[in-house]
Amino acid sequence: MANKNNRVKSTNDLELKDRLVAINRVTKVTKGGRTFTFAAIVVVGNENGIVGWGLGKANEVTAAIAKGVESAKKNLIKVPVHKGTIPHEQVAKFGGSRIILKPASAGTGVKAGGAMRAVLESVGVTDVLAKSKGSSNPHNLVKATIAALGEMRSPMTVAQNRGISVDKVFNG
Repeated sequence: MANKNNRVKSTNDLELKDRLVAINRVTKVTKGGRTFTFAAIVVVGNENGIVGWGLGKANEVTAAIAKGVESAKKNLIKVPVHKGTIPHEQVAKFGGSRIILKPASAGTGVKAGGAMRAVLESVGVTDVLAKSKGSSNPHNLVKATIAALGEMRSPMTVAQNRGISVDKVFNG
């Protein structure tokens, strides 16, 4: 999962935008007929390196989305975005979903599908190559993408850990 030091402490001064990833209608059959409820998975981010996801369940769609947004604000992580892309390649899995994220040169755009695209755009990545293998379940894809982004290390962190300059991280 995401590193503990990547967690965001306060959400008061952040301007977060929410994106609805998926909505699921759940039917419960009772003696009195069918009862419909809704489950919404939502991603929030400030498009500048902070992202989180949440799940909300309610009897109405709008209430489910509102609950999802509140839940997402409680699990925010900080992601190092370097020149509009991610700093390095990352592989992650959650449940049956497996994803691969690769940095891309400027002008490439976000080459990702559905649930992954929502997460990557919310975090503020403008150029990335992403591939999803295995299950395309939006819940697992969002969780795998957040896990991969949580494992990202910034070039400054890598340089500090190795005891070298940032230029040597890129030029070897």
